[in-house]
Amino acid sequence: MDESILRRLTPEVIGVLVRRGADFAAAEDAVQEALAAAVRVWPDDVPRDPKGWLVTAAWRRFVDVTRAESARRRREEEVVLRAADPGPVSGRDDTLWLYFLCAHPSLGPSSAVALTLRAVGGLTTRQIARAYLVPEATMAQRITRAKRVVAGQRLDRPGDVATVLRVLYLVFNEGYSGDVDLAAEAIRLTRQLAAAVDHPEVSGLLALMLLHHARRAARTTATGALVPLAEQDRRRWDTAMIAEGIGILQAALARDRLGEFQAQAAIAALHADAPSTAETDWVQVVEWYDELARLTDSPVVRLNRAVAVGEADGPRAGLAALSSVDPALPRRTAAEAYLHERAGDLARAAHLYAEAARTASAAPERDHLTRQAARLNSAARPHGG
Repeated sequence: MDESILRRLTPEVIGVLVRRGADFAAAEDAVQEALAAAVRVWPDDVPRDPKGWLVTAAWRRFVDVTRAESARRRREEEVVLRAADPGPVSGRDDTLWLYFLCAHPSLGPSSAVALTLRAVGGLTTRQIARAYLVPEATMAQRITRAKRVVAGQRLDRPGDVATVLRVLYLVFNEGYSGDVDLAAEAIRLTRQLAAAVDHPEVSGLLALMLLHHARRAARTTATGALVPLAEQDRRRWDTAMIAEGIGILQAALARDRLGEFQAQAAIAALHADAPSTAETDWVQVVEWYDELARLTDSPVVRLNRAVAVGEADGPRAGLAALSSVDPALPRRTAAEAYLHERAGDLARAAHLYAEAARTASAAPERDHLTRQAARLNSAARPHGG
């Protein structure tokens, strides 16, 4: 059975139940029960109308649960009346509505991401928990709390596209682990959003994801060690994905409504289009970071810009640009180490790489920085010493 069908239909079926009178939390629970039933039944008897089947199964489950809750008798009477003749299944797709609901400003980032993966992505709580490397009970509590927050929210005004994009960007940046590839899932959801919303920043985010994801195969060794951009085998990059990303980006930029995701995608496109790191148009990369800094005023942008300045104008210029960046910013010390190495100060660079390794949060990054420090210390050691 093609599980992608279930994942595609999940937000549509939730939308149908909500429009019939179910609150979001109850609708989502009922749909999950219907999905579980479909997994059991469909391999032997695939329905002609999968969406109609799921709506019927979920609605029956919702009515059964509602009838059993004595504390909600008034709501039960209303729902039972509707259950007698709920009407035909609408062809309307409520996926976009669910995007905005799951990215509700009352939710924290982690809760918004989890709820989006559950309600829009169609993933199970177990799959989401495995992807985030947390116990299933912990993820279940997070999702339950999020559903309580959005219960009763009707979204009678246009939602904030920027908030939805931020949630999808967070999903993408989680990468992949377990049996769910969150980067690929984020691309799938963003494609879905791009098909429903005519907005250049949605296209910009999709382009950014594609351009980054195209380099995935070359980012690590077979043992999981990080491979810096300068050392990646560019023959392993997905050229078709790069071409698609650049095409989407060019169409978005032509609309002259620049946003931060378009600017980030433009930088990624310059990296993807260059035959090597040395042949990258670093001057243009710096110019795009200047645009991005005007849009966001982000310390991370200033950090990355400093490294780009180091490539365009020399490591001393990069270190001067880095001096205005907060020393406590993650990866700032690693960037300073790299620029000192480029400037020929190997002892200082080795010390900074070791310092950066001690504060790195992810094991692959920590191991990479430790190897960089060891490499420079070995180079500085006298022969035979």
